[in-house]
Amino acid sequence: MKFTLSWLEEYLETDADAEAIAERLTAQGLEVDTVEDRATELAPFSVAHVKSAERHPDADRLRVCLLETKDGEVQVVCGAPNARTGMKGVFAPAGTRIPGTGLDLKKGKIRGVESNGMLCSEREMGLSDEHDGIIDLPESAQVGEPVAPLLGVDDAVIDIELTPDRGDCAGVLGIARDLAAGGLGRFKPPAGEPVPGAFKGDIGVRFEFPQGKEHACPLFLGRVIRGVKNGPSPQWLQDRLKAVGLRPISALVDITNYFTLGRARPLHVFDADKVRGDLVLRLSKGGEVLEALNDKTYTLPEGAVTIYDDSGAVSIGGIVGGTSTGCTEETVNVFLEAALFDPVMIAETGRTLSVISDARYRNERGLDPAAAHQGFEAATALILELCGGEAGETVQAGDVPDWRRTASLRADRCATLGGLDVPQDEQAAILESLGFEIADRSAQALSAVVPSWRPDIVGEADLVEEVLRIKGFDEIPAVSMVRTSAVTPSAVGEQRRAGDLIRRCLAGRGLDEAVTYSFISSGHAGLFGQTPPELRLNNPISSEMDQMRPSILPGLILAAQANADRGLPDAALFELGPDYQDATDGGQRMVAAGVRSGMAKGRHWSDTPRPVDPFDARADAEAALAVAGAPVGNLQITPDAPDWYHPGRSGCLRLGPTVLAIFGEVHPGVLAALDAKGPMAAFELFVDQVPAPRAKGTGRKALALAALQPVERDFAFVVDEAVSAAALTRAVRGADKALIADARVFDVFRGAKLGEGKKSLAIAVTLQPREATLTDADIEALSRKVIESVTKQTGGEIRG
Repeated sequence: MKFTLSWLEEYLETDADAEAIAERLTAQGLEVDTVEDRATELAPFSVAHVKSAERHPDADRLRVCLLETKDGEVQVVCGAPNARTGMKGVFAPAGTRIPGTGLDLKKGKIRGVESNGMLCSEREMGLSDEHDGIIDLPESAQVGEPVAPLLGVDDAVIDIELTPDRGDCAGVLGIARDLAAGGLGRFKPPAGEPVPGAFKGDIGVRFEFPQGKEHACPLFLGRVIRGVKNGPSPQWLQDRLKAVGLRPISALVDITNYFTLGRARPLHVFDADKVRGDLVLRLSKGGEVLEALNDKTYTLPEGAVTIYDDSGAVSIGGIVGGTSTGCTEETVNVFLEAALFDPVMIAETGRTLSVISDARYRNERGLDPAAAHQGFEAATALILELCGGEAGETVQAGDVPDWRRTASLRADRCATLGGLDVPQDEQAAILESLGFEIADRSAQALSAVVPSWRPDIVGEADLVEEVLRIKGFDEIPAVSMVRTSAVTPSAVGEQRRAGDLIRRCLAGRGLDEAVTYSFISSGHAGLFGQTPPELRLNNPISSEMDQMRPSILPGLILAAQANADRGLPDAALFELGPDYQDATDGGQRMVAAGVRSGMAKGRHWSDTPRPVDPFDARADAEAALAVAGAPVGNLQITPDAPDWYHPGRSGCLRLGPTVLAIFGEVHPGVLAALDAKGPMAAFELFVDQVPAPRAKGTGRKALALAALQPVERDFAFVVDEAVSAAALTRAVRGADKALIADARVFDVFRGAKLGEGKKSLAIAVTLQPREATLTDADIEALSRKVIESVTKQTGGEIRG
C-alpha cells in the first residue's frame, strides 16, 4: 500500500515528517517497507529550453538539440519524435543516474555527434511506462528550475507491507485514522454529503441470486450522471496517482482510482449509453466470456458474482469491468456504481481467473459497510466538480448489512495475555481513539462495539492486541523463561535425531536428497494405495496437484525420469518427509524413501555397471534402519509388499508384526502409468515405526573389538523352493548366537539334479571367537550345530 505525505495530510492534521510517520506506523503493526524521497533522487534533473533541434546528419530519426540549461548551453542527441525547437524538457547532465533504467549517464558520441546528457521520458524518470516521447514541460517552467515539484513527485512516498487482516488500512483514510489514534496528529473525517438527484435515471438495478446466496452482494448503489466531459484529470490528481505508481487515464477513471486508494472504496463507472437495459447481479452459469478493461479475455467460472445487462456480462463484480461498457473520451453519460461484495467469493473468483486488481485487493479483505453511501456521494460530488454534468437519483438494491457486534475485554487480560498491565481507563481511551464505542463498563470488563471498518476484530485477544500496539509493543517488559531443570533439555527429539542420521547415511551411500511436492495428481495417488476423499484438496494450485500424497515414491520416480529425459538415466534419489493415509493425526507418517534407476555403479573403478535390482534398495533400507537404531539382525523379510512393487522382487522388513520398511523393484505397470522407464528399485522406511532405544543417548552399544582372528566357513543347503534366504540365515544365526557374528547368502542354484521344487542356497558364516582361538574340533562341532538348526527349522539338508 503506497501513499504520499500530502495525501495523508488530507485526512490527518500533523507536523510529523515522513520518517516519524514511518517509525510510528511500524510500531503500531503497519510495517513500513520503504520511504522514498523522490525530490532528493531527482535533484540532478532540471528544466532545459530547447533552443534548436536539427536533424542528425547521419540518422533521420535523431535530433541534435542545443539546450539552454542552468550551467549554460549543452548539446545532446535525442531520438524522441516530439523533440522540437522551443519546447522545455527535463534535462539530465552527464554523470546522472537515471532512475527508470538504473544506468549512469556518460558523455559520448552518437553516430559521430557529441552528446553531453539527455532529455528524459517518463519511463526514464521512473514515473510511468510511457516512453514514446520526452516529457513536455509547460511554458511557465523556468530554465534551471528543479523538475520534481513540476512533475508532482517532490512528495515523500511511504510503502507499507500490509497484512491481510488490515483491510481498513488499504486506504489512506484508514492509515490516517490509525496514526491519529497513536497520537501523531488529529484525524480529519472526510466529507460525503448527499448529492440530490435532479432526475430519474433510466438504468435500474436488481438482484437474481439463488436462495442462500444473498450474501454475494448485500448492497448495490448506482446513479446516472449525464452531461459529463471525460478529459484529462487535473494535475493534482494525476500527480497523486503517478506518485504511487498508477498511470492517469481519464478524469472518470482517475476519480475511481483516487477513491479506491484514498478511502479503500472501490468504484466503477459504466458508459450509460452503452448499457442495454437494467443491470442484473447474479452468479455466473459458467462459460460466459468477458473482454475486460485490463486487455484480457476471461471465461467466467460457475458461481462468480457478475453484473449483466441485456447483452450479457459487463463486469466481474468487485474485480474488473468489461470493455463493452467502458468509458472513453467520448463518454457523456455515466452510471456510477458502489457495492459491497462477499470477500470470500471475490477471493475465489479472483484466484480462479488469476485477476489481480486494486478493487479485488480491497473487496476480498472486507470493506467498511457503513461508509458505502458516504464514499458513493463523495465520488459523485468530485465527478460533478471535475467533469461537470448533472446527477440523477440514486438507485439501490439490497441494504447495508448488520455490522454491529460487541467484544468484551476483561480488565486484567492485557497483563495476563499481553504481558503489560494497562489501566482500564487507558484501555477504554485507546479503544475509543480507534473508533470503538464503549457500550458497557464495570470494574471487571469493558464491552466495546467494534467499528464498521474493522472486520478483523472478533474477540478479546484482538482487543488486547489493539490496546498494546497503540500503547507500544516496546513497553512490554522482557521476562526470562523459568528453568524447569538444571540442564536445558535438547531441542532435538528422537525422531528428528533419527531423521538426521538416516539423511546422512543415505547421502553417504551415494543418493541425492530431493524435495518434492506433498500433493500430487489424484490419478498418480491411486497407484500407491487408498485415496480417501478427505485428502483431496478443495483449492489445488493445479489440476495435477489435487491430492495429498499417500507415498513419497511418485514424486521421486517422476524426478528420476525427468533426469533421464535430460540425459542422466542413472539416478539415485531419496527424500525424508511425510506421506498421508487419512485425515486423522495418526494418518501422517514420517517416511524416508529412495529410488534408484538405470545402472548401479560400484564404488571401485573395476566394478562392472549393472542394472539396479531389489537388493540395492534392500541394502539402502537396512543401512538406514541400522543408523536409526533398529535391530537389523533380528528383522524378518516377508514377500507381502504392496501392489506398487513387483511381486517376487520385493519384500517387507518386519520386526515381529511391525513393518519397518518396504523394498523392491517398482511394478512395471506403475512405471508405465507414470510414463517412466524401468527398471527402478525403491524403498520406503517408516521412521515412526523404528523402536526407540531402551537406554538414553544414541542407542548404540559400546564398541567391543575382538582380539582374535575371525573364521569364515561356507555351507550349501538344499531346501524347498518356498524357503526364503532370510529363514535360512535366521536358522544359521540361531545355532550359536555367541560365536556366529554374521551369516549371508551368496549364491542360489537350481537344477534337475536337486529335484523338482528344490534349490541350493550357499551361505557364508563368520565365526568370531572371544575368549580363545577355535580349534578344528570346535569348528566341526559348531558346523554340526548349524546343520542341525537348519534341518530342524527349514527342513534343509547339507548339499553333498
